[in-house]
Amino acid sequence: MSLGLVLLIALGGALAFEGVIWAIFPSQARRGYAQMMQQLSDKDLHRGGLACVALGVALLAFALNVAS
Repeated sequence: MSLGLVLLIALGGALAFEGVIWAIFPSQARRGYAQMMQQLSDKDLHRGGLACVALGVALLAFALNVAS
C-alpha cells in the first residue's frame, strides 16, 4: 500500500467521522465545541496541537518505515 493511499484513507476517515458527528448531532457538537473553547486556555490549545502534530509525524514515519 502506498503512502499516498494511506494518507487518503486517513484523511477520508477523519473527514467522514467529523462529518457524521455534525450530521447527526449538530446542536450538541456546537455546544461541545463552545464549552471546550471557553474552558481551554491558549496554552492548552497550543500543547494539544503540538501533541497532535507529534503523533501525526510519528505515525507517518512509522508508515514510511513499514512501507519500505
